[in-house]
Amino acid sequence: MDTPTRELRILCEHEWLNATWTRHAAGERGADPHVHLHHVDAFFVLAGELALQVGPELERVAAPAGTLIMVPPGVVHGFDNDGPGELRFLNFHAPGSGFAEYLRGRNDDFDQHPPPADRGRPAADALVVPPGRGERFERRDRAITILGDLPELSVLLLEAEPGWPGIGTHSHDDQVDTFFVVGGEAGLVSGDSVVRAAAGSFYAALPGMLHGVRNDPGERVVFLNAHGPDAGFAADVRGG
Repeated sequence: MDTPTRELRILCEHEWLNATWTRHAAGERGADPHVHLHHVDAFFVLAGELALQVGPELERVAAPAGTLIMVPPGVVHGFDNDGPGELRFLNFHAPGSGFAEYLRGRNDDFDQHPPPADRGRPAADALVVPPGRGERFERRDRAITILGDLPELSVLLLEAEPGWPGIGTHSHDDQVDTFFVVGGEAGLVSGDSVVRAAAGSFYAALPGMLHGVRNDPGERVVFLNAHGPDAGFAADVRGG
């Protein structure tokens, strides 16, 4: 989908995780209040400001660039671009629940419903993490910040210094591991190939896929790293 006022790109489509990139022009309406019953809906704001409506009273929350929003099942939510500038964000659905097919108009059973009569769970059950917040863990050559974690999805920010060698080639059988390059450039490993990825690049390692990161020649690089499901990843980071 690409128009002067709205652009949407499907980045990852797997039963455990669907991810999209979206651009909305100033004043563009987003999604009317709705609820998901069986999956998490998460947003990471890349530019502009997302105007979130959440909870039984549809409380309005301004989410500037760098904000993570995680909406668990049963919480009513919607959003718009009320700001004077362009809004860009990543959107994660975990499990995927056929979101990509819903966008294509080929999934009438997608897990999206009107607000229930009781207006759903309280707004406080949604997680809104402003820029610079989260659980930060300093390592020798990098910092890892857990922005939010639920069983269905965890989202982390990895800030690596030039001396950081990268992440060795590995695979997961229990999760989809995704990387979005927020700043800098690094080599993303996929099987036997290495692709230089600059800011704005997205990479999804599906279950069983060999992947890693090479930082040679080294430079400072910042990734948003989302795992669907979490599968214990956040706990491993907390454990060192």
